[in-house]
Amino acid sequence: MDQIIARKIACYGRHGVLESEKTQAQRFEIDLIIYKDLSTAAARDDLRYTVDYSEVSDQVREIVEKKSFNLIETLASHIADMILSQYPVPKVEVTVYKPQAAVKGEFDYYAVKIERRRK
Repeated sequence: MDQIIARKIACYGRHGVLESEKTQAQRFEIDLIIYKDLSTAAARDDLRYTVDYSEVSDQVREIVEKKSFNLIETLASHIADMILSQYPVPKVEVTVYKPQAAVKGEFDYYAVKIERRRK
């Protein structure tokens, strides 16, 4: 299956279990892998036969910036559900990176990766 891939969509949101995470926006990065047969889009050179990744990126940013969840698992699930409900794709993978997680010690990021399929 062909893939449309977006890496490190930068957003700022208020997600976490601590009160400080709910009041102070922090950076999140989102990776998407959207599965879709792209042969018709390629043959016809027509955006109508693919997924407009600019539109998807805007919708991802809106979810991250306007909603608030305790868990990045929930955030990832909402993003996946939005993509599956609005676009004719059979499968999506969503990774949510939280580089400023409220965890002691030195690290690059904590992340959750989920995979969802159309039912």
